[in-house]
Amino acid sequence: LEVLRIINEPTAAALAFGLDKVKKEQKILVFDLGGGTFDVSILELAEGTFEVLSTAGDNSLGGDDWDNEIVKWLIDLIKKDYKTDVTNNKMAMARLKAAAEKAKIDLSSSQQATIMLPFLVMQQGSEPISVEATLRRSQFEEMTSHLVERCRKPIETALADAKIKISDLDDVILVGGSTRIPAVQQLVESILNKKANRSV
Repeated sequence: LEVLRIINEPTAAALAFGLDKVKKEQKILVFDLGGGTFDVSILELAEGTFEVLSTAGDNSLGGDDWDNEIVKWLIDLIKKDYKTDVTNNKMAMARLKAAAEKAKIDLSSSQQATIMLPFLVMQQGSEPISVEATLRRSQFEEMTSHLVERCRKPIETALADAKIKISDLDDVILVGGSTRIPAVQQLVESILNKKANRSV
């Protein structure tokens, strides 16, 4: 394997979208919300070369935080309905985490998600606890609105550091699984007043 050059993540994202094929000069905002980190970069493309004008982000924000809000909701639901605290049960917590991630993904395309966890807790001398719950997208958006709002500041910082106006942007690229969350897309598009590119 011969390494020709090493490129940074936002440049790789722009290349994946084929933006290096565009002949004119352009400025691109890359919004990258992964599982554990969040970055906003502004690139300038000129003569087939990308230059990173600015980068901002939040290293403690990622898709896992959205999952964790659903996990907290499920823990509270189980406490209320079954009078049981599952937080010290490693196996039950692992199943809650997996179910939360699936629900988050389902809510990106549906208005509600059904969470089914048969035999979540086996209790000696009593019936096992099986959980079935329905989470609506509106509930999910309410419980995670503070996370969505945390995406705002890095966008504003990246624009300020690059010394460009929103109207100077030619394209907006969304990267990372958590950018499929409708509320995240709506925030980006409302701030930048531009339809985001989600074709990869």
